Amino acid sequence: MRLLLAVAVLVLAFVAYTEAQEDTVEGTITRFGQHVTEIGSNLLERGKDAIERAQNSDIAVASKKLFQDGWGKLKDTLADLIQ
Repeated sequence: MRLLLAVAVLVLAFVAYTEAQEDTVEGTITRFGQHVTEIGSNLLERGKDAIERAQNSDIAVASKKLFQDGWGKLKDTLADLIQ
């Protein structure tokens, strides 16, 4: 009877240990997924900020204005030549 009770306790302990290991692996995978998602979100946010700062920089604004003025002058010159 004692042997049967001891075997039953060992089986229950083994089952509990196995379930604890599965929770640990599952929890680790879940935490890893959350961590990767967080890193991706941070990277995306930083990228958007960098692009916005580059578009709004003084050099970018001045270059855009210069090209727009040059294109406008070229169109006017071509329009005068065609007429």
